[in-house]
Amino acid sequence: MSLLSSLAPKAGAKHYQKRLGRGKGSGLGQTSGKGHKGQLARTGGKVRRGFEGGQSPLSRRTPKFGFNNTDFETVYSVVNLSQLNKLTGEITPESLKKAGLVHHFPVKILAKGKLEKALTVKAHKFSETAKKAIEQAGGKTEVI
Repeated sequence: MSLLSSLAPKAGAKHYQKRLGRGKGSGLGQTSGKGHKGQLARTGGKVRRGFEGGQSPLSRRTPKFGFNNTDFETVYSVVNLSQLNKLTGEITPESLKKAGLVHHFPVKILAKGKLEKALTVKAHKFSETAKKAIEQAGGKTEVI
C-alpha cells in the first residue's frame, strides 16, 4: 500500500489552472484578466483571422488579376568559361554536376573568363561569345 500513496503525476504533466474572478488578491479578480469593455471582454467575443476592425482587410485590398510570367520562365544554371578550365575531356551537364559547378539542369555556358584548352562542351544553351571562344580555343560546342 505504500506504493499507492507515493504515486504522483510526472513533473510538468500538470499545469496551474487560472482561477478567474476569485477576488483582487488573486490578481485575476474583477475583470478576470480580460481588461475593461471591448469586444474581447464580451462573451463570445472573438475576432476572425484577417479581421481589421471593420476596415477593408489587406486580403481584399490587394489586386487579384493577371499572372506572373516568371512562373513559365526557364531558369538556367550558369557556368563560365573560367570554370571550365578546371575540367578535362568531354564536358556534359552530368560531369558539371559531379564537379559541383551546377546543382540543377538546364545548363547555360557564358563567356566570362578565358578558356585555355580545347574542350568538347555539351550544354543546353551557349552565349554567342562563349561559343566563339570555345571554337577559337580549338574545342567544339554541342547543343543538347
